[in-house]
Amino acid sequence: MSEEKAFNNILFVASGMSPQILTETLYALIHQPDPFVPGEIHMVTTVEGSKRASEGLLNQDSGHFYQFCQDYGLNPAIFNQDRIHIIQDQDGTPLNDIKTPADNEATADTITTLIQGFTAKPETRLHVSLAGGRKTMSYYTGYALSLYGRRQDQLSHVLVSEGYESCPGFYYPTPFSRMVTNRNGERCDASEAEVTLANIPFVRMREDLPDRFLEGKACFSETVQIMDKADAPLSMVIDIHNRTLELSGCPVSISELELALILMFARDLKDSGDEAGFTLPTKNTPSAAIGRP
Repeated sequence: MSEEKAFNNILFVASGMSPQILTETLYALIHQPDPFVPGEIHMVTTVEGSKRASEGLLNQDSGHFYQFCQDYGLNPAIFNQDRIHIIQDQDGTPLNDIKTPADNEATADTITTLIQGFTAKPETRLHVSLAGGRKTMSYYTGYALSLYGRRQDQLSHVLVSEGYESCPGFYYPTPFSRMVTNRNGERCDASEAEVTLANIPFVRMREDLPDRFLEGKACFSETVQIMDKADAPLSMVIDIHNRTLELSGCPVSISELELALILMFARDLKDSGDEAGFTLPTKNTPSAAIGRP
């Protein structure tokens, strides 16, 4: 079996009011010289975006996704309602739109969590599209892939020929003549449209992430904060009373034994004359954590 066939291909798109992004991207992927045929398709969107996707793509009678699968021989089971992920705020309330700073933070966390999950298994290969949704969604999607993406993962932007962009009735180039009306009121044949992919190189920072981030135990803002400090001057503050360790501004909870060991090594550094920037407590500093009066 070839390496290409060993991967479980996943397509991930962010969508706003135009669910066409899914079928346009899918068309371009399966028609490129090295076809990418997904075994799963996932979409992240808002409540309103989910409604539009359900009506335009997954309607049992007129869903364009089902028609696409029939036209190009794909299994329709690769995408369904359960794979439409609606962004939720901190209280678990689904977002109707992304307008406030809190909404943006919820969007970032949702997208980061999804991409972290898709990339957690080595047998998956993820293709991420930047073309849909609000610009902030595109930014968070690209940044999250840069954080978690592996060598086999891909990033792209779909390009649609002039006259077919933002056309409500156009979902993909059909293998037969199908007339649609564009936003200028002109009649166009969907079969004559050109849809291509612009592959986007991206920097992969996965190897620099601590294990807890790779395991999905940190939100987007915390991950960015840690990555921003990667090149910053290092510092460590030991809070004996609260039993915490602060590394370059990031608090870390530690046990009593760990605190005692850290203080022991820090004192050894001071005794050797290599303080490494430490400010150490004196012998008279009370510390119940290490058993001193």
